[in-house]
Amino acid sequence: MTYVGKSPGNRALPLPSGISPTIGVGSFPNVIEGRIEDRIVRRIVEAAGGIVYRRRKGRNGEPDDIEVCLVHRPKYDDWSWPKGKLDANESHRHAAVREIGEETGLPVTLGPYLDDVEYPLSDEGKKNRKAKGTASVLKHVKFWMATPISVQDDLNRAPAFGPVHRADVGEINSVIWLTPAEARKKLTHSTDKDLLAVFMDRINEGAEQAVPFLVVRHGKAESRKAWKGEEGHRPITPRGAACAFALSYELACFNPTRLVSSPWTRCLETLDMFSWQTHQNIIRLPQLTEDAFAQDPHKSWECFYTEMLHAVRSGTPTAICMHRPVIGGMFEHMRGICATKSLAKQLIAKTPYMATGTAIAVFAIPKADGTLTIIDLQKVVPLVY
Repeated sequence: MTYVGKSPGNRALPLPSGISPTIGVGSFPNVIEGRIEDRIVRRIVEAAGGIVYRRRKGRNGEPDDIEVCLVHRPKYDDWSWPKGKLDANESHRHAAVREIGEETGLPVTLGPYLDDVEYPLSDEGKKNRKAKGTASVLKHVKFWMATPISVQDDLNRAPAFGPVHRADVGEINSVIWLTPAEARKKLTHSTDKDLLAVFMDRINEGAEQAVPFLVVRHGKAESRKAWKGEEGHRPITPRGAACAFALSYELACFNPTRLVSSPWTRCLETLDMFSWQTHQNIIRLPQLTEDAFAQDPHKSWECFYTEMLHAVRSGTPTAICMHRPVIGGMFEHMRGICATKSLAKQLIAKTPYMATGTAIAVFAIPKADGTLTIIDLQKVVPLVY
C-alpha cells in the first residue's frame, strides 16, 4: 500500500487506488502531495493539457486568423481544452502531448508554458469551478501552448515518445476549431476562459514565433579520477545511460528535428538513444567541448547563439548537448537576453548550473533588430524508476 503524510496520531495515511504520490516535489513533475489541514489530508489528482492552435488559411491561401482547438465531453456536456490525468511514471509535459493526441487525434509539440489551474475534483464539468476551499480532493492541471506537427514527424518520434491511443467516442465526441473570440463564447468553464486570456497574452508577446531549443547537460559520466583514458572519450555511467534513455521520452514532447552536440563521448552518448529512435544524425560541433570553451569562450558562445538563431529563423526545434562549464558560460550570456529578471534568475549562476542528464527548454523570439529575446524557460527532468 502507498502512504503519504501522517495523521495526528502519527499513523501513515493511505492514498486511494489510482492516486499515486511522487517523491521529491522539486525533482519530479507528477506530484501528488498530502497535506494535513484540520485533520483532513488534501489529495491532488495531477493532469495536463494544452491550447492547440493554428493559423487558418485566408481567401488568398495565406495564413489568416488564429484558431484554437476545443473538445466536447458527452459525460459532462461541456466544451473545454484537451487534457487528462497523468499515467503512472509520467511527467506533466508527456501527459499533455499524449492526452491532446488521444482527445483530438492531433500529434503536437509543446510550446511556451501557460499556467496551472486547480479546482475541486467534485467541480469537474461544472460551469463555475470554485476555489479549492476545504475540498479534500483537488485536480491540478498544467497547460502549455501546443502546435500540430506533420504525420511524418509524428512517425519519426513515435519510438521515443511511445504509443498514443485515440479516446473513445464516449469520452470525446466532437473536436472543433474556433477563433479565440468564438472559443470564449463556446467554452463552458470560467477557468478555461481565464486560460484563453493567458494564451492571448502569450500570442501578443510574440510566442507564436518561439521554437523549442533544448539545452541538455550530458548524463552522469565516469569520474575524472577513475577514468584512465583520454578526457574526450570518458563515457557516461549506467546511471547516466538510464537518465539518457528516460530523457528521450521528455525530449520527444518538443519534437527536436535537429540534434547538436559536443563531439566528446559523454555528450554524444546522452543523445544517442534519441538519435537512434528518431533516425536522426547528431551534428558534432568542436566549439562546444570543454577544451574549446576554456581556450575561447566567446567563440563557443558564437557557435551556440548561431544555433539558437537558426532554430528560430528556420522554425527547427533543436536539442544541443554540452558540458557543465560550457553551459555555465552560455547561461551567463543568456541571462542578458531574457525578457524579464525572473526568467534570468532561472538560469543558475553557480556550478553545477543544472543536474546531469537533464535539459532546459528555451523559447526565444526575434526582436526588430534581428537579435533574440528569451520569453520562456522550462526545466526538463527525466523520470528514472
